[in-house]
Amino acid sequence: MYQPYPDSGPAPEPVQQGPPPSVKTAVKLMYAGAVINALSLILVLATIGSLRSTLHKAAPTLTPSQLHAYEVFFVTITLVSGVIGVVLWFWMARMNQAGKSWARVTGTVFFAIYTLLLLLGIARAGAAASTIVSILTWLIGGATVFLLWRRESSEYFNAPRYR
Repeated sequence: MYQPYPDSGPAPEPVQQGPPPSVKTAVKLMYAGAVINALSLILVLATIGSLRSTLHKAAPTLTPSQLHAYEVFFVTITLVSGVIGVVLWFWMARMNQAGKSWARVTGTVFFAIYTLLLLLGIARAGAAASTIVSILTWLIGGATVFLLWRRESSEYFNAPRYR
């Protein structure tokens, strides 16, 4: 029986399988983190009307122009940081779902930074509602990092990709 010599053409590309359940769950948690971040931003912006009185109670010696400057600063920082937070959650979800190993490391670094910021926020007196949202966000981030570093996730991130 005659068998032809195997073709020495290009090697077939590896079969691309989707992410394992641990990565899929982590991605869903990242989307949940983005939603919570967005809702928190909306809530903060909805209560801006009371910002002037809160600032005046905290520092009664401020002039009206100083109060206005602090209001503008607070609103600007809130908007910028809130939008950046939402965008980072979505970006990390997309990149981790695509199996980018740098995204897993970057997400872990973001979680470490958020942990430090949360500890600093808890150390100072603050609103209970914002602390609860911050802790919920931290829990989502922690669960996400845990899932991204599981064995099946590591195998997915370490698999060769040709694109």
